[in-house]
Formats: sequence, structure tokens, C-alpha cells
Amino acid sequence: MAFRISSPNCGNNYLVAATGLQSIWSIVLGITDAYALLVGRRLQNPRAVRLFAVSDGVTSNLTFAAACASAGITVLIGNDLGSCGKNHCTEFETATAMAFLSWFAALPSFLLNFWSVASR
Repeated sequence: MAFRISSPNCGNNYLVAATGLQSIWSIVLGITDAYALLVGRRLQNPRAVRLFAVSDGVTSNLTFAAACASAGITVLIGNDLGSCGKNHCTEFETATAMAFLSWFAALPSFLLNFWSVASR
């Protein structure tokens, strides 16, 4: 009995949702920072910094978990099942690599915000 994946995109649904949420959160933070710079406000409110740290941590962990899950699906399809030709392994590998890069890009924001909260 062979294991068959019904849809080539079944492993990437979580990845798309997590990176979509990460992208939306990053855009919201960018707009907030731009507004604060234009108005001349400082974002040193303890509640705001705590909100930024927690939200960055949640979205960062979701992105990392989605990247790991996608990597697992890619390894399953490519190495264990040997059916890369039918299941678009190159697209899975590219999406997984981009998700890890997205996580590495978002991680410093979380660490710096967490450090700001912890140092108070």
C-alpha cells in the first residue's frame, strides 16, 4: 500500500496562513513606525512595547513552525515517497526556504522588543 498525497498544496496551507499573518503584522508595524516618525512621537509606551514584543513572538513562532512543517512535507514527498515529479518539490523547497528567510528577518524585531520589555 503506497501513501499518496491528494493535493500538492496540502502541506503549504499552514505556511501560507502563517506567512500571510506575518506579512500583515509587519506592514502594520511599518505603518505605525512611519506614522510615529512623521508625527514626532516616541513609541516607548510600556503597553505598546509589550504588545509589539508579544505579537512579534507569536508571529515569529508561527512562521518558524510553518517553515518546519513545510520542510517536513518536502522531505516526505521528495526523499521518502520519491514522487517529486508529480508533487512540485521545487516549489515546496522554494516556499520553505523563503519561510525560513522570513523568520530570520522577523526574529531580530522580536528579540529587540523582548529585550526592551525585559530591561524595564
